Amino acid sequence: MGKITGFLEIDRRDRKYEPAADRVRHYHEFVIPLGDAGTREQAARCMDCGIPYCHNGCPVNNQIPDWNDLVYRGEWLKALRNLHSTNNFPEFTGRICPAPCEASCTLNIPDTPVTIKTIECAIVDKGWEEGWITPQVNRVKTGKSVAVIGSGPAGLACAQQLARAGHDVHVYEKNAKAGGLMRYGIPDFKLEKRLIERRVAQLQAEGVTFHYNAHVGIEISIDELVAKYAAVALSGGAEKPRDLPIPGRELGGIHFAMEFLPQQNRRVSEEPLANVTPILAGGKHVVVIGGGDTGSDCIGTSNRQGALSVTQIEIMPAPPEKENKGLTWPNWPMKMRTSSSQEEGVTRDFAVATIRFEGENGVVKALHCARADEKFQPIPGTEFVLKADLVLLAMGFVGPVRDGMIKELGVELDKRGNVLADMLQYKTSKEKVFSCGDMRRGQSLVVWAIREGRQCARAIDLSLMGATDLPR
Repeated sequence: MGKITGFLEIDRRDRKYEPAADRVRHYHEFVIPLGDAGTREQAARCMDCGIPYCHNGCPVNNQIPDWNDLVYRGEWLKALRNLHSTNNFPEFTGRICPAPCEASCTLNIPDTPVTIKTIECAIVDKGWEEGWITPQVNRVKTGKSVAVIGSGPAGLACAQQLARAGHDVHVYEKNAKAGGLMRYGIPDFKLEKRLIERRVAQLQAEGVTFHYNAHVGIEISIDELVAKYAAVALSGGAEKPRDLPIPGRELGGIHFAMEFLPQQNRRVSEEPLANVTPILAGGKHVVVIGGGDTGSDCIGTSNRQGALSVTQIEIMPAPPEKENKGLTWPNWPMKMRTSSSQEEGVTRDFAVATIRFEGENGVVKALHCARADEKFQPIPGTEFVLKADLVLLAMGFVGPVRDGMIKELGVELDKRGNVLADMLQYKTSKEKVFSCGDMRRGQSLVVWAIREGRQCARAIDLSLMGATDLPR
């Protein structure tokens, strides 16, 4: 695909960032696109490799070699149509997906994978610029109505597919705006919220009705929705955070990441904070506990708020700088990665066990730590203290919040506490009720949420109509 000898003639070149000293002064996206010519050149590197292992890494089954070839030939509109046939929202994945497809690329064996994520983003951005992306309205209505609970990427994908099948779709969102974790968790410097707004506008034009500030299970009875609609899709997130129950946890200044990040996102979008105590990193020594993407988002936000210092600790040992390709390829490797937020300024430390928080006048002032052994237990004699005026817990999520909707519905859960449903029918133990995304599979990637939303929509359409034209 692409230019047959392109991978031999053209070096890998990816998007660049604005200088860190400049980008920490604002909350806008800071990625510099390659432009049409640069993107076509990179698409030309896609090999005719026989077995496209990039498919192995892509949860939404993007036909990557096909649209790489179309971009190389300058057929952008065809590339966009191909891309949209498998992915409802490539502008999201083209910005915040970790690109497991690139890890699976044959050219990743010598560490020069095709810049798949960059090409994907360029295709859809060009589609918006050219006005090619418009509502796809199905004039033939089925007379069936479906409720989708949650407007994150799974809910939005599910709703759009169902609307395009001709169903009357109603999305219920507990917050004031749609987007879920993409809106309230991921900072604007990674994903500007205007991108979500235009997709919501597209869904509305396709017939989807959004109900905001509608907390199902708290303000609205889930049983009433099940009785009212022909089918209900549970597509909420896995929002229950993993806590750190050590001495001093009750001190002020210790917060979950998802208490901290949504506040700043609301400030940027000028959405009211309501009656909450502001959590701000300005002028403080910040400690982020957890080494994943959420922890990186806390780092970038803290630096932009003017933190005096930011330290990130992780209980896992430091991963290797480079993976053993003979053992890992084409699977996603565990290796040292440095995010754009980490590049902006942070002290990272690994194999750190947290022992207790220390406070003064009811507010945290320090975190007592020690080196962790292979069982993640503190090693005696290795204790040390970190100064901390603000501690952000970013250690992942343990499943969906069960109080409210899930408890009221009485739906069966799996052994991890997620809503039990398989990946073929997406049916729960409750009649007419389906589930997809993080609420079904646990904390995961946006690209997996989109995949599950699409497949859940197909399962619902098949259940309601006896047949379906929606793709898996």
